[in-house]
Amino acid sequence: METTLHRQLKALYAGTDGLLEQPLAGFRIDVVRGEQLIEIQHGQLAAIRHKLTRLLADHRVLVVKPLVARKRIVRLDGRGGRPVSIRLSPRRGDWIDLFHELVHWTRLFPHPRLTLESLLVEIEERRYPGHGRRRRWRRSDHRVEDQRLVTVLDVRRLTTPDDLWALLPKWPAPPFHTGHLAASCGVPRWVAQRIAYCLRQTGAAAVCGKAGRAWLYRPAA
Repeated sequence: METTLHRQLKALYAGTDGLLEQPLAGFRIDVVRGEQLIEIQHGQLAAIRHKLTRLLADHRVLVVKPLVARKRIVRLDGRGGRPVSIRLSPRRGDWIDLFHELVHWTRLFPHPRLTLESLLVEIEERRYPGHGRRRRWRRSDHRVEDQRLVTVLDVRRLTTPDDLWALLPKWPAPPFHTGHLAASCGVPRWVAQRIAYCLRQTGAAAVCGKAGRAWLYRPAA
């Protein structure tokens, strides 16, 4: 089921002259604006790899990927019911989260016809109680009724490997290994390993030696 968030972003990128939900090459395109195809992808980027591979053969494609920086949770008394509580989720998203998606996109990005535009957004998520017994491993039992855009906080547009460096809050002086990268970005080392993988596979960084068992990296440029 399409969320209000998805409809809002389609309307935002369609503007006054874009066409919505257009069939093309056996697919349905969210927005067609002139010669550019626009895909809004709130789910995982990996889910549209096949679709993009086909479309990029002949078309310019802009993929819009929202990242939830802040989420306001509205709990309802039932499906379509009245709000009973409103709270902010403790989870805070940021640009680093995009690397968890890009790790499955390194064979697709960069591409001369592909632009990835990521939005840091604040959303409202409306939930209602789920059905059945709560599972022991779940903290709560609920279903999401809808998600709505509250505001766009920031935008980053990625077209080249060098654009990936701008997603990092800070990076260590080269040569660096993933331990240095983890410390500079304030993330666990396994996250830094994903970042380094994306930087290396897309051509943004190059291996330049080893320190013990750790690979050393430097910007490719």
